[in-house]
Amino acid sequence: MGVGAAAVVGLGAAFWDDLFGAARSAASSPRTGYGPRRAANEHGLRLPEGFQSRLIARGDEAVPGTDYRWHLASDGMATFPDGDGGWILVSNSETLVGGASAVRFDTRGRAERAYRILEGTSQNCSGGGTPWGTWLSCEELQGGYVWECDPAGKRRAVRHPAMGSFKHEAAAVDPRGRRVYMTEDLMDGRFYRFTPARWHDLSEGLLEVATVARGGRVTWTEVPDPSARHVDTRRQVRGSSRFKRAEGIWHDDGIVYIATTGDDRVYAYDIRRERIDVDLKDLSLK
Repeated sequence: MGVGAAAVVGLGAAFWDDLFGAARSAASSPRTGYGPRRAANEHGLRLPEGFQSRLIARGDEAVPGTDYRWHLASDGMATFPDGDGGWILVSNSETLVGGASAVRFDTRGRAERAYRILEGTSQNCSGGGTPWGTWLSCEELQGGYVWECDPAGKRRAVRHPAMGSFKHEAAAVDPRGRRVYMTEDLMDGRFYRFTPARWHDLSEGLLEVATVARGGRVTWTEVPDPSARHVDTRRQVRGSSRFKRAEGIWHDDGIVYIATTGDDRVYAYDIRRERIDVDLKDLSLK
């Protein structure tokens, strides 16, 4: 997913109408739902009642309160708690020079400093946070890798070839199953999972690709060559299922949600049952 100097994640209007339609129905209960969206604010965001937005940084300009010049094409991001009640926001740069930056906020939400946490990469799109407090930054280009970053910028980022060399989009960690699920941003992209040889250490492990049968049953098959030296990872397992530009991915309570922008759908993979909620007319099973 590519965005400009100031980043906003966007999906089609139909998706958000369905989502907030469900929220409006849930809003009849005082404990659930966000309610209807208000008119667009000064940042162009339509937020529910009680929500506010704030411009944190703008590409190629110094982050307010610091002398750090923010990167262009902000994309995937996450926040991490930082000791004394402050927090760190990390953000990718989906440009040719890529990488990722971070802003450290104090307990009152004021930017204390901004800095680089990843460099020497290209087209870093989305990624995902880990339960052990690191940021997985994904390169969205053919032959791209997953890089594990320290939000505080104290440790050098580490590349993880075992997680595959392909056009990575995003990653979601299942702490109970001890796996990382990943998406590939191509019209014939695949859905992958990575099982580390040792938990918290992503340097070695098993990379698998999903095959969805009629009825939604999912089987996982090892990718023979995660480095893709001779054959692209998505072409190595005959019959593996195609997802039309799988982008955002999120794990919640045993379910992995996948958003595909090639067909404007959200899929839900039940880890325990090994089944995925799909419209089989739109998911190639060749």
